[in-house]
Amino acid sequence: MSETRIDHDRLFKELLSTFFEEFLLLFFPHVYEQIDFRHVSFLSEEVFTDVVAGEKHRVDLLVETKLKGEDGLIIVHIEHQSYTQPTFPERMFIYVSRLFQKYRRRILPIAIFSYDEHRDEPSSFTIKFPFLTVVDFRFLTVELRKLPWREYIRRDNPVAAALLSKMGYNESEKVEVKKEFLRLLVRLELDEARQRLLFRFFETYLTLSEQEEIQLRNEVSQMETKEAKKVNDLLISYERQGMEKGMEKGKMDVAKRMLAKGYDVPTICELTGLPVEAVEKLKE
Repeated sequence: MSETRIDHDRLFKELLSTFFEEFLLLFFPHVYEQIDFRHVSFLSEEVFTDVVAGEKHRVDLLVETKLKGEDGLIIVHIEHQSYTQPTFPERMFIYVSRLFQKYRRRILPIAIFSYDEHRDEPSSFTIKFPFLTVVDFRFLTVELRKLPWREYIRRDNPVAAALLSKMGYNESEKVEVKKEFLRLLVRLELDEARQRLLFRFFETYLTLSEQEEIQLRNEVSQMETKEAKKVNDLLISYERQGMEKGMEKGKMDVAKRMLAKGYDVPTICELTGLPVEAVEKLKE
């Protein structure tokens, strides 16, 4: 469970660090308008220890930037949450407190909730008495499952494309969601590396059955000819990459078995077509 969550956090971190500007534009345009994107740097990963619980927590994403017309630096802290946690607002407060203690800068906290449950997530943490409010801590939130996915398919934004897979669609709409994701990906005309990132993210959270894939192909074929060709080319490209990845894994499995049986490296390379470096690494 923990390992799966870490993988999800890594996916979100990769998406948001690659498309930080687009993320703010999509969900927080009022913040986007104030940020000077000529000054953006990603800070190293912060690890905090919860002494009481005996656990270590990693802050997902820290971005150092500036506001327009100001000289001082600020920090944008983005935290991804893939499971429900009643004490999450308190954890956000502790993170920001420790970050402020270290950096002594204004910090803008943002939380992204990606789990499937529908609930009203609090966006504040308070410490107060009948006679005094000591802490009134607030943070910005994005609750993906509550977002109506159809409202985002006309926004030519790579973050919108990826996060369609976590928005508020139902099972009967899965094919349509993927079709609109592909159309959006074609319109964006990204380089191959960024396109692959979005495709990998989307397919992690929304996968179709074999029957649904057939339905998708049928619906794509009914699209306008030029667009249908581009979407089909995209699908074929990623299917080929998947096959090549599967073939590579098969070769590695064969090489492992050959090593276990005592075959030497040159022989394994000759029979599998793997480079010497790959086989040597399997030996380690």
